[in-house]
Amino acid sequence: MNLTMKEPEIAHRTFELTHFDGVKRTVYCTDVETQFPDGCLITSTTDLNGYITHANEIFVKMSGWDREELMGAGHYILRHPDMPSVAFKDLWDTVQTGQKWHGYVKNLRKDGGFYWVYATVIPNIRDGEIRGYTSVRRKPSPSKIAELQSIYQDLIKAERAQR
Repeated sequence: MNLTMKEPEIAHRTFELTHFDGVKRTVYCTDVETQFPDGCLITSTTDLNGYITHANEIFVKMSGWDREELMGAGHYILRHPDMPSVAFKDLWDTVQTGQKWHGYVKNLRKDGGFYWVYATVIPNIRDGEIRGYTSVRRKPSPSKIAELQSIYQDLIKAERAQR
């Protein structure tokens, strides 16, 4: 699957990422924020490994990826390098036990921009087994984002210092 971003023509940072499944990608990050639209919810479902099986229209629009690119892609294509790994470890540790997870996430758009969400991830349990996950994202609290940005930056610095 081609998860290639086009290098932006505006000022940006470049990161080389290796994801849990061994996929290596170059991502570009700009300082262009897309505001979460009022009255909307982003919804998606994934399989047990986090590969996208459904995305609603607002998810397609906000992410900047085409629907065909999203289907079957790892949800990590939205992972912004400014998000600490510990946040995603907490998410996976929580949902794999069948519990609901909530958190504020900075998502990466295909064009290198970003958008913030308040996410809820729910395990889809059928016949007592987790079959996949549903994520619902809503407009985040600006004051909570402001509070978390410095915490996330400190966590990222600590992670990079350990490498």
